[in-house]
Amino acid sequence: MFAKLTSAFAAFAILAVATATPQAAGSCSTGTLQCCNSVEAAGSAAVAPILAALGVVVQDLNIPVGLSCSGVNGVGVGGSDSCSTNAVCCDENNFGGLLAIGCLPASL
Repeated sequence: MFAKLTSAFAAFAILAVATATPQAAGSCSTGTLQCCNSVEAAGSAAVAPILAALGVVVQDLNIPVGLSCSGVNGVGVGGSDSCSTNAVCCDENNFGGLLAIGCLPASL
């Protein structure tokens, strides 16, 4: 019984973390504001090989990962605060713009 309860609690915790909640315009409550060409699940065919090549292990294959990301201030002519692709707030962006982990939608 305890194992079933623990599994249910873990599943609920993962669901709560993975639920995308848009951030306030132009800000992030966690992570950094990024502009990514695409956002895919960590287990997708586009992302999984990159994570494997970098030796990055994620706990959940449904974690959103941004690909080809840059800071929003560097996007557009003159560094304007605009993003014509996917504006997201990401928890971890230590991969030179190649990818960012834990991205949630943001509005500018």
